[in-house]
Amino acid sequence: MKKCNFLIIVFLTTVFNVSAQIQQHEEDLVKGTINKLFEGMRNTDSAMVNATFASNAIMQTIHKSKDGEFKLSDEKVADFIKFTGTPHKEKFDERIVFTKILIDGNLASVWTDYKFYIDNKFSHCGVNSFQLFKDKTTWKIIYIVDTRRKENCL
Repeated sequence: MKKCNFLIIVFLTTVFNVSAQIQQHEEDLVKGTINKLFEGMRNTDSAMVNATFASNAIMQTIHKSKDGEFKLSDEKVADFIKFTGTPHKEKFDERIVFTKILIDGNLASVWTDYKFYIDNKFSHCGVNSFQLFKDKTTWKIIYIVDTRRKENCL
């Protein structure tokens, strides 16, 4: 009986370890997609940025308007991709911290705090909320919404 219990414990431990390794691998792939987005943005590489998005992706931002009201604005992914590939003298650098990653099958939800810099000068901060879909092999961004503010940035 003791030998049977020992074998059950070894089996369950192995299953949990393999499951944890698979989860970590998927998290690394999700992070890779998001990091590739910001690397492309920093390097003015629209092809790299484009490769991170699904064809029907959605972008939105939440910001405070001049009258002090919070607004939800739509942004076109195609315009964002074009902007990132347009040469400009300033360097845009969004520095993110992965706060939370949740994965269920082919859906990932990612929360990242960020600070945005233009030529190493602080511009604003906020949070990005990403939704990603995994097709056969690749995680693609299907939705991004972010907040933008200049105060209360850690």
